[in-house]
Amino acid sequence: MSTNYKAKLHSIKAFVFDFDGVMTDGSVWTYGDGETVRCGNTKDGYAIQYAVKKGYTIALITGATSKSIDNRMEALGVKAIYTGCANKMETYERFLTTYKLQPDEVVCMGDDIPDYEIMRHCGVAACPADAAQEIKEIADYISLYPGGQGCVRDIIEQTLRLHGAWFHADAVVW
Repeated sequence: MSTNYKAKLHSIKAFVFDFDGVMTDGSVWTYGDGETVRCGNTKDGYAIQYAVKKGYTIALITGATSKSIDNRMEALGVKAIYTGCANKMETYERFLTTYKLQPDEVVCMGDDIPDYEIMRHCGVAACPADAAQEIKEIADYISLYPGGQGCVRDIIEQTLRLHGAWFHADAVVW
């Protein structure tokens, strides 16, 4: 793990997240009709929508497909939603081009082998506390929180605080 990851956060303009195992604890409930349901964290959701409102680009790049995933991301204001990705690196490169971003301007948070390649090609590679060992070995930052339990908020909040863009109690008008 890089001890210098906070220095890299200064140039971050965008976040890329996996879904299962990052925004969730990795559990998937499958119903008889084939629909799958996952459980996310409201604090992660709050941080995502807050970052969007502050002008950061958020992307979801996941192999999973579910209308519930699309609905959740859309409700949070995420525009770059890529589900059913067989080749995450190809999707990541398309995301960079579409949003005119350089790799060093992006935090990528993944938890398992399918995320490995994009995490090797970003500014800050981050992962949840319970990520696969191979992912932890390449991560610049390992969150103290496991997937679905606040790791997304953790990296977003750290970045926005460093940029002076996180909540300030003295700025609240009652």
